[in-house]
Amino acid sequence: MDTVPRMSTSHNDPNRPTLRIHGGRPIVGTVQSVGAKNAATKMLIATLLSPEPSTLVNVPLLGDTDVTAELIVALGGTVERTGNRWTISTPTFTTTDVPPLSRKNRIPILALGPLLARAGTAAVPVLGGDAIGPRPVNYHVAALRQMGVVFESTATHYRASTKELHGATIALPFPSVGATENIVLTAVMAKGRTIIRNAAVEPEIVNLIQMLQNMGAVIELGTNRTIYIEGVEQLHGTTATIMPDRNEAVSFASLALATGGEILVRGARQEDVMTFLNTLRKIGADYAVTEEGIRFRGTPPYRPVKLETDTHPGFMTDWQQPFMTVLTQAQGRSVIHETVYEDRFGYTTTLVAMGAQIETSTDCWGELPCRSWDQGFVHSAAVTGVTKLHGAAVTVPDIRAGMSYLIAALTANGVTELTGLDHLERGYERLIERVGGLGADIQLQS
Repeated sequence: MDTVPRMSTSHNDPNRPTLRIHGGRPIVGTVQSVGAKNAATKMLIATLLSPEPSTLVNVPLLGDTDVTAELIVALGGTVERTGNRWTISTPTFTTTDVPPLSRKNRIPILALGPLLARAGTAAVPVLGGDAIGPRPVNYHVAALRQMGVVFESTATHYRASTKELHGATIALPFPSVGATENIVLTAVMAKGRTIIRNAAVEPEIVNLIQMLQNMGAVIELGTNRTIYIEGVEQLHGTTATIMPDRNEAVSFASLALATGGEILVRGARQEDVMTFLNTLRKIGADYAVTEEGIRFRGTPPYRPVKLETDTHPGFMTDWQQPFMTVLTQAQGRSVIHETVYEDRFGYTTTLVAMGAQIETSTDCWGELPCRSWDQGFVHSAAVTGVTKLHGAAVTVPDIRAGMSYLIAALTANGVTELTGLDHLERGYERLIERVGGLGADIQLQS
């Protein structure tokens, strides 16, 4: 087994690594896209549905895939890694209780379907002390209850059991990606037909569905966000290729634009980022789709823009953090209305500390229907530019905010010291090495 070494980046480690960044110059070069994290982790979970081995190609080597492999091994499976090609085999479960893992994420709840289908019982860790009920976990629970699952909650776990999984017609209040994935993973071996209305239809979900079809599942993508699933008695192993990471493509594009550089993201696909490409045209940046991938380039100042995040095919919520840094280099006032997650603009305080002019609001500064209306959540932001950013001491709070800070550091004059690198490691394969390969002046210090 090829185990990829990971640097120790625990928040409790006083000697945790620091990334020292000298910014203020264009970033130029070519970078290879890797497999999509948001597809790979779910497809790894899907292998649990069959006792036969499956092989995944183009697996990104990062923290979230590591912890998903850890989950599989904890349940009795094996994960053989040869670079980005992983073979997973779980002929039997040695336990149906997922133990606490080395790092917290939301992947364990997606193991409910495979465990219930093959063993009739499951327990997955509670994240952050949440009880069953608060959104978004309640979408998962309510849907699986319709399919014959009985839930109990403890201080540490969600416990689930079923006498028999059966199909159901499930109308999601919101096209939640995680809830859609959980229903699909549960329904493929349930008795009868399942219909998911108002389903999420992101490319990563389509990638998962294609894998499940090749394992023997019967799944149809209908119109108007509807998915139809005919349950089967068993699934077999398969070989599946993970799609390129569209979030990563947008992150590198934002890095090129914010610094006034040019980056070819080899392997990036136009169909995955069409809304983002339209936004680039609106601000006056440029891109070119080639046989190799997509080349992004631009020279500040850009035109301001008003945009709203939305479920696919809209402007993805994970794109707004890196793109916010680009908008600090637009002449005038740009507005971002976050309609997918509540209170996702906490990261902007650090950008302000680096010189950005950003104001946030609990009001809706957009036109799309918004679940955060009158809820008191900060979900609108306005950024005024052009701003000369400057270096600072910065701690990364999460994956996408971390990329926003890295882009800001490379755009800024002076030196930025970045800590909390474990978040970047979770979401981006060999990010420091790859950004350094683009000519960025960065040094990792312990």
